Amino acid sequence: MSNENEEEAPENPLREELPEEVPAAAREPEPETADENVETPPSGRQRLVKGLWPPRVSRAQFIVAVLLFGLGFGLAVQVASNSDGDSALRGARQEDLVRILDELDSRTQRLEDEKQGLEDQRTELENSSNQAEEARKQTVEKEKQLGILAGTVAAQGPGITLTIDDAKGTVKADMLLDAIQELRAAGAEAIQVNGVRVVAGTYLADSGSGVKVDGNKITQPYRFKVIGKPQDLEPALNIPGGVVQTLEKEQATVTVDRSTKIVVDALRPAERPDYAQSSSR
Repeated sequence: MSNENEEEAPENPLREELPEEVPAAAREPEPETADENVETPPSGRQRLVKGLWPPRVSRAQFIVAVLLFGLGFGLAVQVASNSDGDSALRGARQEDLVRILDELDSRTQRLEDEKQGLEDQRTELENSSNQAEEARKQTVEKEKQLGILAGTVAAQGPGITLTIDDAKGTVKADMLLDAIQELRAAGAEAIQVNGVRVVAGTYLADSGSGVKVDGNKITQPYRFKVIGKPQDLEPALNIPGGVVQTLEKEQATVTVDRSTKIVVDALRPAERPDYAQSSSR
C-alpha cells in the first residue's frame, strides 16, 4: 500500500512551472573598441599644409629673393630700351636699313682685323728665334703709328675728301665737330681740316663768320681730308639724320669724293708732357 501511494503522489508543482533547461549558447566575443586616448597620425596633405603655412623665410632666402627681383627688374628695363630702339628703326626705309647694316658689318670686320693683327704680333714674338730684334722692329712700327695719331708725321692712303660750302654762314663749330666724331667712329685714321691737323685733343669754337680749330681760324668752304676705308667713311656721313642731312638742313652744300690716295701733310709739334713719365724701366 505504501508503495502505491508513493507512486501516485503528484510531482512538485513548482517543478512543472519551470521551463525546460536549455543549454547556454556560446557567447559571441564583443568587438574591441579603439582606445579613445590614442591619437590618429596626420595624413600627407595635413603634413604638407603644416610645412607650407605659416611660411618660414630665412635670411639667405630673403637675400636671394631680393637679388632675383633686381635681376628681373633689370631685364625688364633692358627689354623696354630695346623696344624703343626697334621702334626708332621701324620707320626707316629699306635702303637706309641696308646701309646701316653694311656700316655695322664694316665696323665689325675692322675690329676682327685688328684683333687678328694683334694675335699675329703675339705669335711672332713667341715664335721668333730672335725676340729682341722682333720687338725692336715692332717698336719702330708702333712709333710710326703713334706719330700718325699724334699728328707729328705725314700720312697718305685711301680715303675721302669732304667739302662743306657754307655761303650763308649757318654752319657752326658743333656741326663740324659732329662730322669729325662720325668720321672717327667710321675708322678714320688721319684727318686734316683746311690745313690744321686733327688729333685726340683737338677743339673747335665759333669765331665770327668762321670757326677756330685749336686756335687757328678757318673759313668756308671747309675741306676735310680723311684717310681711311672709303667704303666705310662715306656711308657713315650719309646715314639718315646724319652729318650730311644736318648740314643740308642749314642750306649748306656738301660733297663727298672718294680717292685711292689722300695726303695728310699738316703736322703738329711734338709736345713733351710736364708731369707724366714712363713707368717702364
